[in-house]
Formats: sequence, structure tokens, C-alpha cells
Amino acid sequence: MSDLLPMFPLQIVVFPNEDLNLHIFEPRYQELVRDCEEEELTFGIPAYIEGKLMAIGTEIRLNRIVKKYPGGESDIRTKGMGIFAIKEYFEKVPGKLYSGASIERLELDMEEAPYLNEQILEKTRELFQLLDIEKDLPEAASDLSVFDIAHHIGLSLDQEYELLSIGNAQERQEFIIDHLTRLIPVVKHMDEIREKARMNGHFRRINPPK
Repeated sequence: MSDLLPMFPLQIVVFPNEDLNLHIFEPRYQELVRDCEEEELTFGIPAYIEGKLMAIGTEIRLNRIVKKYPGGESDIRTKGMGIFAIKEYFEKVPGKLYSGASIERLELDMEEAPYLNEQILEKTRELFQLLDIEKDLPEAASDLSVFDIAHHIGLSLDQEYELLSIGNAQERQEFIIDHLTRLIPVVKHMDEIREKARMNGHFRRINPPK
């Protein structure tokens, strides 16, 4: 399905079902928010990475305007919906300050394999323990979505975009498992380096080789 969607490019990746709070201060996006509120429109957030507008973005629903400021600025609560591919980008929607794009909404497989989510939970708990991160994780693998943890496991912006672009749920899970499998040994090594640095100058008992 093709459609024309207002665009709000940002240097972030927004995942489906993600809650996103934004402070709106530019006049063009103040107008975008007004239009979304008055006309019940959705808008798109395509990632802007290293000076380049990416082809895939996330459709966003305006849930609530929390606060309006005298100068036109506002604080808003939004939620990620599905993903889309940009077909044609317009620097300005006719008669508007903000940009827009002709988009195609993409199918997104959300049927994650529980046995892979078990692995992801186990590795994520290990990572959080190594980094002293106190963040609640689901007890059951069936309650986990990779999109729920993707911002919290050390993915770069490029990697987050790559994850968003993967349509198959199992391939996304394998992407996360591969990332965690490579990251955890690096974190462990950094812990060893920190421990050695703390021991510098201490009296240590070291058994010589026999």
C-alpha cells in the first residue's frame, strides 16, 4: 500500500511498538504535530545516519501532547507502529513547512521463536550483570521481543537500522544472538583490564610456574 506520509527525520532508529517522548521546537515540526493532532495523521521517522537519509523508517502515532509552551514548542508522547520504505522524498509537502514522502508499508514478521528468545534472555542477563545494568527483563521468553531490548545491548546506530530492516523475525533473533555472542567476551576482557588497572601497585601473591 502506497501513501503520502509527513516526515520527521531524526538521528535515531525507532522500533515498532516503541514508546518515544519528543520535545518539539522547530516551527516545521510544530506544524507537523498540529496537523497530526487536528487531522489524526501519523508521521514517519526515517533514520538519518552519517548525513544520509535512510530508505526505511517507522510510522509513528501521536498518542498525546503532554505540554504546550507559549512559543509553540511542545512535549509529546508517541508510539512506533509498522515500518515503511520511502519511494519518493519531498523536501516540503505542498503548503507545509515539513517534508513528506511517498511510502510503501512493509510487512513485518513478528512471530519470534521462543527457543531463540531463551538464548537472547540468557545472554542479555549475562551482559547486564557484567555491566551492572539494573533493567527489568521478562521472566518468560514468550514475553520478549527483540525490539524491546535492542536499544540496551550496545548496538550502534547502523546496527539498529540493520535490525529494523530485517523483515523475518527469526533472522532478527539470530542477528541479536550473534551480536551478544561477540560482545560479551569483549566486555569480559574489559573487566579484566579494569581489574588489572585497579591492582597496579598492590602487593600481589603470584605463584611461579613449576
